[in-house]
Amino acid sequence: MILEEEVQHDGDVVAALEKDLRYIAAIIKQKGRELLTDYSITPPQFIALQWLFEEGDMTIGELSNKMYLACSTTTDLIDRMEKKELVMRVKDPKDGRVVRIHLLEIGEKMIDEVIQKRQGYLQNVLTSFTASEAESLKNSLSKLHQDMRKE
Repeated sequence: MILEEEVQHDGDVVAALEKDLRYIAAIIKQKGRELLTDYSITPPQFIALQWLFEEGDMTIGELSNKMYLACSTTTDLIDRMEKKELVMRVKDPKDGRVVRIHLLEIGEKMIDEVIQKRQGYLQNVLTSFTASEAESLKNSLSKLHQDMRKE
């Protein structure tokens, strides 16, 4: 069995990569905020809805951990989203003491619309990429994401 060796990459390459990723993340964040102006939610509310959309029902504690927020902050966030009928609190069917946050249809539609708009934006940006360049970028970013999740 052949073991892969750890590869040390050139410091200049790593620095340039970090810088590009930082700038890309900032642009995506800004573009995302611009897209949210058409909706009655804040960026943190969007992030909470996105987690619920992707992962399903979860407790305030679980959502707080995903968002790196204090439980009290997440509780306030959920209270406001509940008033907008985007989410609702439901008792866990397996344990009635546990309350889970459930994404409602309005919240699901909102997330779906925003994600479609974000993907449309990215589609426009990628018009200068060949199909193989876009596929290669997707594969490289997927690998980077997987490796970062292992850390």
